Amino acid sequence: MTEHKLLQLLSEHNLKIATAESCTGGLVSGLLCDIPGISAFFEEGFVTYSENAKIKNLGVSAETIAKYGVVSCETAEEMAKGAAKRANADCAVATTGIAGPTGGTAETPVGCVCISCVVNGQMHSERLMFEGSRMEIRMQAAAYALEMLCRQIESKYKGVSGSCEL
Repeated sequence: MTEHKLLQLLSEHNLKIATAESCTGGLVSGLLCDIPGISAFFEEGFVTYSENAKIKNLGVSAETIAKYGVVSCETAEEMAKGAAKRANADCAVATTGIAGPTGGTAETPVGCVCISCVVNGQMHSERLMFEGSRMEIRMQAAAYALEMLCRQIESKYKGVSGSCEL
């Protein structure tokens, strides 16, 4: 189970974690808070739903948003970096996307979510497509974000084996 593996990895490598969420609206943080003992590693998360909040609270560049869009790996990467920096954390995960049922475009349809995580300076980002209702898209994105973070910690610290899949 991802949650237990994530806690093991955070503990083993003494890593502090932060979150930066837009479309998931706190669900990633909520999943973390469901893990007994996570308070030793998770102190704060940021829900930055608007462009202005991303700029003001996470230091996302207005130029990045203008050039790549709010739903982009570039924006998600700046969100993750900003959350890690502001929370003085070793790693962070960020989500930004279109949960629907409206708001999608041909380039960024409903269900498109960009997720980025940074682990001690090592960044990984993915642009994903999820299907379902608004809540289903948000829940899938939140769960995937924690799985991605788990995989990135394992990648950064190669000596740990095991699966982070749900």
